[in-house]
Amino acid sequence: MTTATLAPVRSSQDSRIGLAANLRHIGALTRRNLMRIKADPESMFDAVLMPIVFTVLFVYVFGGAMFAGDQDAYKQYMIPGLIGQTGMTLALAVGTGLNSDFQTGVMDRFRTLPIGRASVLLSKIVAESLRALLSTAILLTFGFLLGFELKTGVPELLATVALSMVFGMSIVWISMLLGMALRSAQAVQGVSMLVLLPMQFGSSIFAPTDTMPGWLQAFTKVNPLSALADASRALLNGHGPVAHPVMVVLIWSAVSTAVFAPLAVARYRKRT
Repeated sequence: MTTATLAPVRSSQDSRIGLAANLRHIGALTRRNLMRIKADPESMFDAVLMPIVFTVLFVYVFGGAMFAGDQDAYKQYMIPGLIGQTGMTLALAVGTGLNSDFQTGVMDRFRTLPIGRASVLLSKIVAESLRALLSTAILLTFGFLLGFELKTGVPELLATVALSMVFGMSIVWISMLLGMALRSAQAVQGVSMLVLLPMQFGSSIFAPTDTMPGWLQAFTKVNPLSALADASRALLNGHGPVAHPVMVVLIWSAVSTAVFAPLAVARYRKRT
């Protein structure tokens, strides 16, 4: 059979796969992704060590210069912001793994299997969600050990984590699109860092924005990471506006998903 003949056959097979079968495929592929982590535990170093390194670095290296040297106040300011950054940082790493799957022929194997093609992408989102939850749990545990105080309660903490997950999963679609559009994993990693670093440090995660120059303050106001950090602080510390930054994050996440999810799926269909 020719390629032109195979394409309609694959599309017809996809249309016949029901919801239950798709869920089984997503579960099986998620298990595959987790088994790969088990076989290569070094791939979890970023999820496990990054929250600890960032917390120690900023609290004890830069924390003394913030808030008139009050490190306890800086912990209350910075750690909630890190919760949002953690999900985004891990999400951007998905594109590198997806690019490697194409380069090593894994996707060629998936192409021959009677599975819904969208399940490949959705399974990566599920696996990345689990990695992000683990990283967030490590960050919070380490933060509590260093003296971070939850000023509100468990519902607000869960709402903060959920908001971070929603934002991070919207970034996954951008990362996957980069992973399929660029030619090498190194290129994906480089472009991801170009996206990540300005958003991280041009935000209110690590420092109050009122000390920044005017042009940078203009960027921080439209940076969704600033809204996520502000929402997290309001939810965990119990002061400051909550509704507006939460709404900004949700709207930004919805728009990002609505734009980049179809593009990522279309790119995946084109490559497979």
